[in-house]
Amino acid sequence: MVDQAVLDKLETGYAKLVASDSKSLLKKYLTKEIFDQLKTKKTSFGSTLLDVIQSGLENHDSGVGIYAPDAEAYTVFADLFDPIIEDYHTGFKKTDKHPPKNFGDVDTLGNLDPAGEFIVSTRVRCGRSLEGYPFNPCLTEAQYKEMEDKVSSTLSGLEGELKGTFYPLTGMAKDVQQKLIDDHFLFKEGDRFLQAANACRFWPTGRGIYHNDAKTFLVWCNEEDHLRIISMQQGGDLGEVYRRLVKAVNDIEKRIPFSHHDRLGFLTFCPTNLGTTVRASVHIKVPKLAANKAKLEEVASKFNLQVRGTRGEHTEAEGGIYDISNKRRMGLTEYEAVKEMHDGIAELIKIEKEL
Repeated sequence: MVDQAVLDKLETGYAKLVASDSKSLLKKYLTKEIFDQLKTKKTSFGSTLLDVIQSGLENHDSGVGIYAPDAEAYTVFADLFDPIIEDYHTGFKKTDKHPPKNFGDVDTLGNLDPAGEFIVSTRVRCGRSLEGYPFNPCLTEAQYKEMEDKVSSTLSGLEGELKGTFYPLTGMAKDVQQKLIDDHFLFKEGDRFLQAANACRFWPTGRGIYHNDAKTFLVWCNEEDHLRIISMQQGGDLGEVYRRLVKAVNDIEKRIPFSHHDRLGFLTFCPTNLGTTVRASVHIKVPKLAANKAKLEEVASKFNLQVRGTRGEHTEAEGGIYDISNKRRMGLTEYEAVKEMHDGIAELIKIEKEL
C-alpha cells in the first residue's frame, strides 16, 4: 500500500499542477483519470507515482516533468509514460517496438569538416543503466558504493586508447577537481530538476569520472544515469569519435549487463533518453546561417536535429558557436541516429558555404 502521507502529497501537488500554467508534458498527459488509476501503484523497488512526478510537481517550468525511479516504473506507470514518450520521441507509439541494437558499419562515417573551417569539436555519448539496480531516487548508499566499485574495476580493464584513470568524487583532491572542471569534464551536483526528483542523495558517494590518457573518452558514474559513456575530440572526425564509442560500449557490456527493455530499448532515468540513448553532437560555427536563425532551424528540423546554445540547453550561442545534435533516439538504430546528425551537419555546412 502507498502511505497516506505520499497520497496527500500527490493530491496537493496535482491540484497545484492543474491550476498552474505549466507547459510540461506531465501536465498535458496526467489526466484526473490516469492520476487516480496510478496513485496507489508501486513497483517492486517501492517506487510510487510521487517518485515519478515529484520533479514536475515542484518545477512547473519543466519541459517534461517525469523521471523513472527504476526500470519497472516504465511498465507499472506505462499509462503516463507511454503518451509522454510518444509525444517527445515524435510518434513512437505504444504499439511500436524499438529495434535491436545495431551500431552499423562504423567505417562508413568519416570526417565532416576535413579543412577544419566549421566544426570545433565532435561528441557522441550514450547512457546505460546496470541491470538489477534501481535508478537514483531508490538507490541506497551501499548500492552507490557497490556500483562505483563494479564500474571502476570494469573500466580499469580497458586497454589501448581507452586505457585511463578513474577518479572517485569522494575525497577528490582540490587540484584534481579544478583540473577536471577546467577541462569541462567534471559534472557538478544535480540541478533543481534532478534535486526535486531525489536523484542527488548521498552526494558525492558512489560518483566518479573516468577518462583515457588522451582525454577523448570519458565515463561518468552515477551523475544522472548509472553510466554516461562519452567519446569526443576536437575537429569534425565523426567516424573516429563514433568508432571509439562503439568499441568502448561493447567492451564494457561484456563485463557488466545493462538494463534493456523489449519495447523501449536501453533504459535510463529520463524518458527523453531511451532506445539508443545516443546523442551525437558537434560544436559548429555557421555565422551566415546563424544570422538567419529561422533558416538554421528549418534545415535542422528537416534532419530531426536539435539546435542549442554553446553550453547546451537554455544557453546562448557564444561567438556564433552552436551545439547541434540528433533529436530522435527511439524507433531507429544507433547507426541511423548518428547518420541523421551526420547528414544534417553535412547539409548545414554545404548551405553555409553557398551563402
